[in-house]
Amino acid sequence: MADRKPCKVCNFTRQKSYGLAVPSLDDLKMKGSEFLGFSSGEAVTVVLENDGTIVEDQAYFLCLPLNTKFMLLHEKETWSPVRRVDGGTAWMVRDSLVLEVDTVDNSSAAAPWLNLAQQLKQDLTSIILMSDADLQTLVDAPCPELASALGFQEKRAKDLQETLQRVLDRREEERQSKELLQLYLKAAEKEDRQQEDPSQPGQEGAGEEDVDAVEVDYASGFMSRTLMVLKGKTSPETRLSTEDLQLVVTRGLEAMEHVLGWDRIRTSALLQACEAELTGRLQQVQAVQSIRSNTQLDSSRQSS
Repeated sequence: MADRKPCKVCNFTRQKSYGLAVPSLDDLKMKGSEFLGFSSGEAVTVVLENDGTIVEDQAYFLCLPLNTKFMLLHEKETWSPVRRVDGGTAWMVRDSLVLEVDTVDNSSAAAPWLNLAQQLKQDLTSIILMSDADLQTLVDAPCPELASALGFQEKRAKDLQETLQRVLDRREEERQSKELLQLYLKAAEKEDRQQEDPSQPGQEGAGEEDVDAVEVDYASGFMSRTLMVLKGKTSPETRLSTEDLQLVVTRGLEAMEHVLGWDRIRTSALLQACEAELTGRLQQVQAVQSIRSNTQLDSSRQSS
């Protein structure tokens, strides 16, 4: 018997992946189809998972490195690259949560919203992790065609687009509010410095401060803008990104006392608020994952 070649196999959504040891390309097709739950005798195409190269020659199969990952495709399925969607909390699950986009046919190249519609059809909760550009693409999509792609009635698709537009509007309002708040904090900090040192020029070096606002404070490890938000007077934890919250919590009480120049009581209160905000965001991510798991479980039950 020929030596068995260890490899991996997955379906086109990459949601199912298995390790195999097979001696030939035909055995890969047969055993891979069995593990992935394909119908017996159904024709499949083998491609490389990382770039979509079609593998149909036994000699080429044997030349590939050990543990190469293959993708098995049905007749109407098409390979597509992994699409990673990042947002405010996506960094926490980027290793475990990858949203794949499957193309339906060649028309998707001319209509990018079709890929997004397929993504929503598989998992509606992925909306919360979509970028502004993706949401705008869905809002601008033709409503009747979007409804058809999602399997919705046209009124429901229109309601979805209106909801996405409201999400975009709210994000823009939040960005504008944050920018105004940062300008206010910067002005307040400058005023405090001038009061402490009346000899300090009021306008000299203003351009340099604009640059510092987006530079890293290497002594503390924080962005200068993040430090300004932390020193704000009202709920600064709600205006920090999740990564910044994680950094604040990780640094601990003594380090943050030194960075902010505050007393222990005030610093401790800020840390507790940051920990509570971070915990709330983590719970939101866990809730999304729970909804996703339940949705997939319901779909598998219905198909069985």
